[in-house]
Amino acid sequence: MIKINWINELFANRMLWNAVLAWFLAQLIKILLHLIATKKLDLHLILESGGMPSSHSAIICALAVSTGRMLGFDSNAFALVCVMAMIVMYDAMGVRRATGEQGKVLNKLIDMMNISDQLQTTLKEVVGHKPIEVFAGATLGIFVGCVFF
Repeated sequence: MIKINWINELFANRMLWNAVLAWFLAQLIKILLHLIATKKLDLHLILESGGMPSSHSAIICALAVSTGRMLGFDSNAFALVCVMAMIVMYDAMGVRRATGEQGKVLNKLIDMMNISDQLQTTLKEVVGHKPIEVFAGATLGIFVGCVFF
């Protein structure tokens, strides 16, 4: 027989919803910062990566703190999520940021060669994060994990 109450279990998973809340707040902050800086509301930013604060850092840090609070800070699950958090945040500042920098250079080359019409696309330049953006996202995630758990 198929277990039907999985939907109830999904909605009762506080660790999951804390992580989702941290992601949503990070994305909302990006929209608000963009609104303040440009005086334009851009709701498309809710699904964009990169920028201040890092939603990747927020989501993984909220999950780590929630895991520690629910299962214990000495649990294997907490250790696993902490290692994942280190990898995610390192990747956001390293590999993903380098990808964005390469996108900037390639877009300049495309413009200089006047071939942008042939390609009909522009490479995304904001992919990764500066360390302060990762720190802000991590701080937001830790805050959400502590306050909303």
